[in-house]
Amino acid sequence: MLGAWNLVLQEAEPRRADWMRPSQNGPTNKWTTLPSKIALKTANDTQLLEPPRFQPVLVEPRTEPCIGESFRVSSALPKAGPMNSKPILFRPWALGLMMTLLQIIVAVGLIAPEGPLSYRYDTLIQHDSYWFANIVDRGYETTVPPISHKMMEVSNVAFFPAYPAIAAVLHYGLRLSIYDALLVTAQAAAWGFWSYFFLFCERWNISPLLQFFGALSILAHPTAFFLVAGYSESLFMMGLFGFMFWSTAEGKGAKALAVLHGSLMSATRIVGIPCAAYPVVQTVFRDGWRGLVEVRCWWRRYATPAGLMVGATLGAGLFFFYCLLRWGRWDMYMLTQQSGWAIIPDYLAVFKPSSYHWLVPALNNPTEASQMTMTLGGILLLAVILCELLPVVRRRFPGTTRVGFYFCAAVIYYISVSGVASVEMESMLRYEFCVHALIVLAILHFLHQLPAPRLWVRASGMAAIALLSAAGLSVQGWYVWNFTRGNWVA
Repeated sequence: MLGAWNLVLQEAEPRRADWMRPSQNGPTNKWTTLPSKIALKTANDTQLLEPPRFQPVLVEPRTEPCIGESFRVSSALPKAGPMNSKPILFRPWALGLMMTLLQIIVAVGLIAPEGPLSYRYDTLIQHDSYWFANIVDRGYETTVPPISHKMMEVSNVAFFPAYPAIAAVLHYGLRLSIYDALLVTAQAAAWGFWSYFFLFCERWNISPLLQFFGALSILAHPTAFFLVAGYSESLFMMGLFGFMFWSTAEGKGAKALAVLHGSLMSATRIVGIPCAAYPVVQTVFRDGWRGLVEVRCWWRRYATPAGLMVGATLGAGLFFFYCLLRWGRWDMYMLTQQSGWAIIPDYLAVFKPSSYHWLVPALNNPTEASQMTMTLGGILLLAVILCELLPVVRRRFPGTTRVGFYFCAAVIYYISVSGVASVEMESMLRYEFCVHALIVLAILHFLHQLPAPRLWVRASGMAAIALLSAAGLSVQGWYVWNFTRGNWVA
């Protein structure tokens, strides 16, 4: 066997050409240089001395594979799937969780009155929270017409149902106490709101520095602590931001999530009903006048946004239908607000100069703070919209993405002012918080489009935001101190 292999190897060894053999007259171990058949290169010229000769190649017949054509095996490495390169702590859901925990820790661990941890935690249940707890415990009850003063044991149809309904599921399903169910619902919704804030930043590729200062601007609002208190603010804002996020995403699943968030939004606050027009407004401004003029294309362009708008109003629609079936009045919520809270809407209040107050509010007077907040919020909203309407801004930095945010902010501001104008703008400090968050997110998108400013401009802007945020956090700390001790804030 070994001999056969040796023979084969010897036969397979190529024979040396004549020019490779030792010279007879020359020294030993030297080879004779014969005329080359390869190209000779001298200086920059290449000269082919003799045409190269190649051995003919025998083409063997193609062999059939042993494996059928239906089963293919490739030696190529599989393509790596897309991976999120961000560390887990810097992903939107993780950042949202950290912001929510930070708010809870500061409110409960640092500012709440002394006592056991469970007692300190329950101090986030105050004022309107007791009405929500009453609805969770007894359901909706009222006389027809509602009584003329606040008495939750008689008439409690003064709040929309989404927040107490979810808390009731946790209370009866997981056996949580009513207060804990309300707080867990609000704080989980706060996590959702912060997550959607950072998801928008991720979609727009907002820089981490801008994200930090944007989140700080929202966190420093004097009433930002209501996100983790027993109130419906966080659930409404999660529904609103989720509706805006998914209605502008692609895919059928995204549209279903948009309808779900929109229904939750409109079932939480009455102001969610006009906010449901967000996708229609976005589409109209994106297509411009040409889209409105071409009537034949309306179905293709506006069917999906209109469907999202209708779906987003289902939450409020079901609540009104429930009131109609049970008490024969679909507007029982409005009647209760008018009878018990003396809220008589004034839809011209935003246009009346007497509605605006120019004063420095006292820290122990939340009504004055609400009045001043209404004035400052209106000025800020008007200034931002006028800036967007400037020709140079519209030409260089198109705001079709931001127009929906301004629309929702303007609607919330208008309806809130119209509702509380009859009670001296009471609670406007809390209602304006959602407007503030929408404007901050729109400004972040605008700043992202701007070219990088000079270093001193950036430093000045960051210093201004830091100072304003420090002032806002100080006021918020004072409000949390009062709120957790049962005092009225907003």
